[in-house]
Amino acid sequence: MNLKKMAAAICLSLVTLSNVVQAEHPPAFQKNYQLKEMVVLSRHNIRSPLSGNGSALDSLTPHTWFKWTSGPSELSLRGGQLETMMGQYFRQRLVRDGLITENYLPKEGEVRFYANSMQRTIATAQYFSSGMLPVANVTIEHKYAPSKMDPVFKSQLTFVSDAFLQQAMKEISSLGGTKGLQGINDKLSREYRVLEKALDLKDSPLAKKDGFTSFRHDDLQIILEVNKEPAMKGSLNLANSASDAFILQYYEEMDKTKAGFGHKLSQQEWEDIARVKTVASDVLYAAPSVAVNLAHPLLKEMDKELKTQGRKFTFLCGHEPNIASVLSALEVEAYSLPNSIEKKTPIGSKLVIEKFAGKDGQEYAAFSLVYQSTDQLRDRTALTLENPPEVFPLKLKGLKANADGLYRLQDVQARFQQAIDAYNSLPRDKTTAKAA
Repeated sequence: MNLKKMAAAICLSLVTLSNVVQAEHPPAFQKNYQLKEMVVLSRHNIRSPLSGNGSALDSLTPHTWFKWTSGPSELSLRGGQLETMMGQYFRQRLVRDGLITENYLPKEGEVRFYANSMQRTIATAQYFSSGMLPVANVTIEHKYAPSKMDPVFKSQLTFVSDAFLQQAMKEISSLGGTKGLQGINDKLSREYRVLEKALDLKDSPLAKKDGFTSFRHDDLQIILEVNKEPAMKGSLNLANSASDAFILQYYEEMDKTKAGFGHKLSQQEWEDIARVKTVASDVLYAAPSVAVNLAHPLLKEMDKELKTQGRKFTFLCGHEPNIASVLSALEVEAYSLPNSIEKKTPIGSKLVIEKFAGKDGQEYAAFSLVYQSTDQLRDRTALTLENPPEVFPLKLKGLKANADGLYRLQDVQARFQQAIDAYNSLPRDKTTAKAA
């Protein structure tokens, strides 16, 4: 083996070892703690863009977007394959940790798979269950025929008052510093330039029609209305759509140059493109007051699952705003995920809450995000205990973990109750409009 090949092999071994160390608890952990339950809140896996041909997305570039294997907003073939692999990994992990047995056939009430009533979420849950419980013929619970949003998963504001609007806009504007909403766009100057280059925006139909050759910094408008999801108008909204489509195209198109519309984009440039979507998500869903409002029904659902007697495993399948708002409402510390161009809630990512019985007679809980790295998504890498997905531990503000990184279960349950109760403490006034 020559020196170059030897160096490459060593680097690969170190990367693999790093992932294993991150995913595995030390041997002593297994002696001191027994896994009793796992609750998973999952984002759906790879889908086609939300809008199809002839949409505003097409007007942003002279190029043709990737030819998708599914209709607009639906789970792609790759997404189904990747989710099955993730389910297979969870099966191996839960067998190892003693929660289930190989080819486990759950008894009534031991497992629950509940998805939003959209094709991409139902399909994600179905593929995951096939990988995790291949002989169990799991039923995916969903309230409506596809595709209709379930109120538990729909990130809608269930009330809006003048006082709430004032507080929410103050929190959102703070993301831009002293310049407020314009500051949000100012902070994306580099990312906008990269996105404009990748799109060839200056040669786009929109540029030819309206002279729109660059994303503006002064046109962001936030729309917060009762019974509706937070929305925005302006350049960030257009850039967010393009960012989303580029991210998905990068995962699906194996030729990186083709994925970048002929541009040889660096890893940093792909991260810059993805950051536009991350910022847009923060603007719409992560402001504290907005997050408490949006996440309220889902927080109650998750809290109920953690308290359901006899439950071993719960899989709730929703969307990026669900994870973003839940994490914000629970006051999770700021983080940036490694080995992913999406730094907060990558496609297919899972918020995992594990409940343990300690040898000391106490109950504990751990929080983590489990997700496939960008390379694992692009390469469709088989996931095993030896080659796991990324497992990133999350920390809760104001709570002290023990030496093994676990929180007392009663503290976690109190945090859930605090986030649920915060909904009733949001600012209201005499003209408060409540959800129908």
